[in-house]
Amino acid sequence: VQLQASGGGLVQAGGSLRLSCALSGSFFSIAAMNWYRQAPGKERELVAGMPTGGSANYADSVKERFTISRDNAKKTVYLQMNRVRPEDTAVYYCNARLRTGVLGQTVRDDYWGQGTQVTVSS
Repeated sequence: VQLQASGGGLVQAGGSLRLSCALSGSFFSIAAMNWYRQAPGKERELVAGMPTGGSANYADSVKERFTISRDNAKKTVYLQMNRVRPEDTAVYYCNARLRTGVLGQTVRDDYWGQGTQVTVSS
């Protein structure tokens, strides 16, 4: 299983950025796809999550500014980041929670992309 993230970069405060993460490999089904971030000196935190068949959930700090979406046919998750702030600067990681095994009896949530740097200038 591989997660390939892209779309990071340098953006001015108040601007927008869109991250993408494509999932490939062999598994039974997708339980959820998520975005996390880690700023220097801080712990990794959940930014947004989208369970299969469920509603999106967001960290309070990004509500009304960020939107997570999925293209199930492409096995891709997106994070649309609007009205970004300097405090959004971090390495962003996509994460997948997958059902594995012949009958999907095992759930694993330790699949991670390589991380993409987002830097917001003030």
